[in-house]
Amino acid sequence: QVSLVESGGGLVQPGGSLRLSCAASRTIFNSYSVGWYRQAPGKQRELVARITNRGATNYADSVKGRFTISRDNAKITMYLQMTNLKPDDTAVYYCNSYPQLMDWGQGTQVTVSS
Repeated sequence: QVSLVESGGGLVQPGGSLRLSCAASRTIFNSYSVGWYRQAPGKQRELVARITNRGATNYADSVKGRFTISRDNAKITMYLQMTNLKPDDTAVYYCNSYPQLMDWGQGTQVTVSS
């Protein structure tokens, strides 16, 4: 049974913006931290951003200054606001705990292209 549902992806031009959402379960929000991961074709899945229960955030160098992670504990939802998107951001984006403890959801496709 699916416990993580990502949405908000799509096709955008370089420099564009997208806001991803993750409808999570109580289990993931019982974790100390939650995060956004991404995987491009032929590449390993990588962590791009994470946030603790106290709101402290960390970002991969490749997205620093462009992406913002947030969480709403009441809605059991997490978000990734992405701006100034680049072609290298093209990937399937996933949410999960950090460290990863949940099964992966289907993810949401982000394609950045002219």
